[in-house]
Amino acid sequence: MIQERLLERIANLEKKRYPDQPAHTARQLNSIISHLTRLLNTRQGSVAIAPDFGVPDITNIPGNNIRDIRERIENIIEEVVRKYEPRLTNVRMVMQEDDRDNFSLRFRLEANLAEHDNIPVIFETVVSTEGRIIISS
Repeated sequence: MIQERLLERIANLEKKRYPDQPAHTARQLNSIISHLTRLLNTRQGSVAIAPDFGVPDITNIPGNNIRDIRERIENIIEEVVRKYEPRLTNVRMVMQEDDRDNFSLRFRLEANLAEHDNIPVIFETVVSTEGRIIISS
């Protein structure tokens, strides 16, 4: 399986450097974070070739309470990541309670690298009040 997106591979051809395994995995994780950031900040319907690419407008998700809304957002993000990020397997979103910031939603995205099924990865995911999604490792 390919570790990087096409444009990243093209850019790295100029470097002509073949890193060892830890640097290779770090480069792959950076590529995944970059792709997830673009994927999760793209609104569904804005990519003509794949109408379901991205997430729907999560600022207007209906629900009876905040827990219900959070679970819907969690399911939406999990489904999109499973479909459009093949370098991750066993994707699972976990809600995080944060009493310090009541105006953003925090999730932990847990998965395994598809090429190295024994390497678990965890990404911190924050949904801001504007609906922007920020991902970090």
